[in-house]
Amino acid sequence: MNDPLERATSSAPPTLGEGCVRRYDPAALDDESGSEFAEAAALWQRLHGPPGATDERADPAAAPGSQSQAGRGID
Repeated sequence: MNDPLERATSSAPPTLGEGCVRRYDPAALDDESGSEFAEAAALWQRLHGPPGATDERADPAAAPGSQSQAGRGID
């Protein structure tokens, strides 16, 4: 290790695909690459609610008592 720049290097994990579909290879990711996120499921549930729940804020027209633009006579 004679090159002083060699000891401070890091490298990205291998990737799959090209262009817009390029992504990290899931098989190459591990705890050493910083990809471990044990609380991901809890965070997802906190942000999106339990599985099967609907979010009326996502589609206001689907909320009970709401009317679509066509139903109001607005052109």
